[in-house]
Amino acid sequence: MNTPARELRARITPLLALLLCVALGGGTRTALAEPYLAVQQGYKCVACHVNPTGGGLRNSFGLVFAENVMPATTLPAGAPVWLGQVLQDIVRVGGDLRTDWSRTTVPQTPTQQQFALEQFRLYADVSVIPNLLGLYVDEEVAPGAAQTMEAYARYGNTSDWYVKAGHFYLPFGWRLQDQTAFVRTVTGINMTTPDNGVEFGFERPNWSGQLDVTNGAANAGTGSGYQLTGNLVRVQSIWRVGVSSAFTHAEAGDRSMYGLYAGVRTGPITWLSELDLVRQAGYPDGTRTMIPALAEADWLICKGNNLKLTYEYSDPERSVANNAQTRWSAVYELTPIPFLQARAGFRRYQGIPQNNLQNETFGFVEVHLFL
Repeated sequence: MNTPARELRARITPLLALLLCVALGGGTRTALAEPYLAVQQGYKCVACHVNPTGGGLRNSFGLVFAENVMPATTLPAGAPVWLGQVLQDIVRVGGDLRTDWSRTTVPQTPTQQQFALEQFRLYADVSVIPNLLGLYVDEEVAPGAAQTMEAYARYGNTSDWYVKAGHFYLPFGWRLQDQTAFVRTVTGINMTTPDNGVEFGFERPNWSGQLDVTNGAANAGTGSGYQLTGNLVRVQSIWRVGVSSAFTHAEAGDRSMYGLYAGVRTGPITWLSELDLVRQAGYPDGTRTMIPALAEADWLICKGNNLKLTYEYSDPERSVANNAQTRWSAVYELTPIPFLQARAGFRRYQGIPQNNLQNETFGFVEVHLFL
């Protein structure tokens, strides 16, 4: 057996063993688009989304939740209900549109403000054989040229076990709506960086787990390496704890990542946290160690009104002193009616005083239409 194959086998075997042990352990409840909603309600991703790891197209339960639980005002009795079904439960469609106004202030730089179409996405899922074989597509139509974010074939039952192959998002830590969060940019795993490969997943009443074998972003265009990503989550009615890991073998330098994340509900406030460790080889001075972290509190003030407060930390190189960055955010989310949300927020970056870009302030107002 050649060296790369032996190395791949050595890394896959313990991850498979871990997933198998958890699957045999079993657990009672079945995460919505925003992780805080999942913890707030005690659900798992597969409860509301077609994609077992969350995000994208919503299933019937997810749409009913968006219509009746999220908004301040529900539809009148007898009003038509949108369930996304084109051909009964064989073809399902949906979409997301986000447009915003933002204002960015960087020291010693003119203030910039603009209106922008943040994203317009269309989703489709075809259940070729119900609960066994399906096709899924997530297409970003705008802005700019159309781009396929996810396109994969799925085999198995997503409420039990499944395999999917194609182009998809990787499971690592919280699947946050804010793709600029330090834990998502430093790890490089977010909803703007899908990868090509295979995912093996399982769902149990209190457990979710995935093991992915993909190309790895560092190997784009070279075909010289691979990436292994594993994720395991224990879910209870008011809390959950997850662990993630990833290893990328690449000519530019191997990359290892480890993550621990958790959430808990205390009355009207839902708490989220994540701590990651990233080790990147290939630098002239050796391996670089990075640590991003997130703490978030979501206060359900009243139905349809949520206040999100976050604190983030990023140490881009553990061997260098006084180079850490922080970010504070406050975002108010109003969902007045089903499938429509308005968000207004403010973010303050603090970093090295000499680096103006690390000390910007950012404000925005966003309208989000989803179905």
